Amino acid sequence: MAKATSEERLADYERRYRELAAQLAEIGLISSGSVTHRCTRCATSGCKCDGDPPRPHGPYYQWTAKVNGKTVTRRLSAHEAKLYREWIANDRRMRRLITQMRQVAAKAGELKINQAATT
Repeated sequence: MAKATSEERLADYERRYRELAAQLAEIGLISSGSVTHRCTRCATSGCKCDGDPPRPHGPYYQWTAKVNGKTVTRRLSAHEAKLYREWIANDRRMRRLITQMRQVAAKAGELKINQAATT
């Protein structure tokens, strides 16, 4: 099998870069942070949360993230928690795609630099 020329490799890198950019364009809303699910117990005597077996209050959902260098926490409904989990997953996918795009761009950039140096 013949080795690919630098022009063919560059074309492959550019194609792959466009594929990644197209995937990036399909990502919906994004959010940083995390969503936690909590159940709690109160101090009220005779409450179901202190029974046998204990039945804690909840579930309660909360979103936590750094916003302008400060930790922000917000209580969420179950529906909001589902949405935030989706948005956070989108954010992670976006970051992975951008990392891949940077890697492909670096390889393509090296080829272009080498081509310019030889001409």
